[in-house]
Amino acid sequence: MPAHMALSPRPCWVWRHPRPCDVAGRCIGHTDVPIDKRKAKRLAHRIRQQARQHGLPRVIHTSSLRRCAAVGRVLRAWGWRHHIDPALQEMDFGRWDGRPWSAIEQAQVDAWCDDFLHHAPGGGESLADLFRRVEDWAARARLPRSGLADGPQLVVGHAGWMLTLEWLSTRSDRPTRAVQWPAPPAYGQCLQFSL
Repeated sequence: MPAHMALSPRPCWVWRHPRPCDVAGRCIGHTDVPIDKRKAKRLAHRIRQQARQHGLPRVIHTSSLRRCAAVGRVLRAWGWRHHIDPALQEMDFGRWDGRPWSAIEQAQVDAWCDDFLHHAPGGGESLADLFRRVEDWAARARLPRSGLADGPQLVVGHAGWMLTLEWLSTRSDRPTRAVQWPAPPAYGQCLQFSL
């Protein structure tokens, strides 16, 4: 890219999706679980209020999973543009996905915790894979005319995806042990980043 086209940082606002139904004690990644429509509408209302207050674009990006996309559909009904992007999916836990944590052998969980970055839990996606996916999305979000809206990016996201973006925004290393991984944001919580 020519020097005269240097990219300036782009603000990114990411809200964690509402609490889904019937997920307590389960490993949830790509499993498509429903959310209460009222919770989706409440979060959409908060996003709309913050967008008005801060002059943010009326464009929301979500994964295709119902716990995120339902919020985007409410905003679309209010005149927003809603884009579904596969890069925004939560981590894929393979055979673990949707199962109770208590039904997953402790030795398998230990193997993941011991090689937290590179081990693919349940044969799904490793955390290193998720880092690459989030890095690719962030790089694409910084490009002019990238298919993503110009200006601030507004996203309804998943906890693992959000924590990965937060890690990339604040650190240069990668987590190698599970104890390094931060606690997830609360349902509906907004995190702000500079891409």
